[in-house]
Amino acid sequence: MDQVKAKQDDFTLCPKFTETFAMLGKKWNGLIIEVLLHEHTQRFKDLAAHVEKCSDRVLCERLKELEEDGIVSRNTYPGESRVDYSLTERGRELAPVMDAVHQWSDRWCGCN
Repeated sequence: MDQVKAKQDDFTLCPKFTETFAMLGKKWNGLIIEVLLHEHTQRFKDLAAHVEKCSDRVLCERLKELEEDGIVSRNTYPGESRVDYSLTERGRELAPVMDAVHQWSDRWCGCN
């Protein structure tokens, strides 16, 4: 019994895991990533249309944070005022994670 208690007391969350969940768990980030996984490159207004209840201010904030985290790329075009967003390789590698969330939600959430 003492060995079991010692093993439980030794448990700590990995800092990398904690950092990942802080990023993925932030409101709207998962939805932004999901849209970009399926719609690929999106202009701000199109991304905002997909993530309907997120204000433009918060969406802009989240995109900047995801860009700083190396998940989203902000693309500008010389000579044009066009800006769009896409996932980096790092962001695209979240596809299996998002698929697992879909599978879990299909099984456990009563959403229609």
